[in-house]
Amino acid sequence: MEIQGKIALVLGAVKGIGKGIGLALADQGASLVLTRHDWEDAFDSMEKDFRDKAPDHHIVTADLCNIKDIKRLAAFIRGKYGRLDILINNIERGGWPIVHGGYNEDQWDLEIETTLKAKQWVFQAMFPLLQNSDNAIVINLSSIAGIVGRSGPGAMVFNDGYAMANRGISSLTETWARMGAPGIRVNELMLGIFETRHAQGTRGWDQVLTDGEKQRLLDHTLVKRTGTIDDVVKACLFMIKDAPYMTGSVIRLDGGFVLAGEEIPPMPKGIV
Repeated sequence: MEIQGKIALVLGAVKGIGKGIGLALADQGASLVLTRHDWEDAFDSMEKDFRDKAPDHHIVTADLCNIKDIKRLAAFIRGKYGRLDILINNIERGGWPIVHGGYNEDQWDLEIETTLKAKQWVFQAMFPLLQNSDNAIVINLSSIAGIVGRSGPGAMVFNDGYAMANRGISSLTETWARMGAPGIRVNELMLGIFETRHAQGTRGWDQVLTDGEKQRLLDHTLVKRTGTIDDVVKACLFMIKDAPYMTGSVIRLDGGFVLAGEEIPPMPKGIV
């Protein structure tokens, strides 16, 4: 897919990973629809950065846990462009046990509604618009919490509801790939410990985790560093531009976090 002239919807573009992906698509010549809801202190910088980078962009303030807002967003795209070529399904609420402590009902519900339910309703609303494209792609952003759960060093940053919601995303990815074939590719980018997500630029990392706890997370990562927004951008551009045969797949972008829990012992001498 050539991104020039494509219509892209990027969720959660007010800052961090969503904003980074949106700016990269703007550099490639896409027309953008961008969503925002909370983090109002970042609204001004969002507007300035996209105004400077993206001649054709529209910022829609919408609560993506509200189906009426999602339908309003779809109606805007239908009226403005009539189709959608790229959907970056980037919406989540990452539950930090070390920040929030034990669960209460409101926290559990908000994590499920944001991380899993909102993705479902967004895709459902955008599916007819994606079908109007000659060549469309959906990228679901998820987390390795769906694999590791609340275990090992990950227990400091991944709680049970967040892990469960992320495991559910992979099921949606596979179902949507079947629904969209052959014209709509649907893939998943499963992230590890990333800046603005579970590392630098978050309250948990900057204010709560001790140096020792941060080191445990790094020691549990094969490449011994946290991920960057640029890492995510490069992976997304690859999936959009250079992977036309990939659909229903998961790219795990975690620096080896999932693998680092097990060491490779020396080969035994054997008895023969």
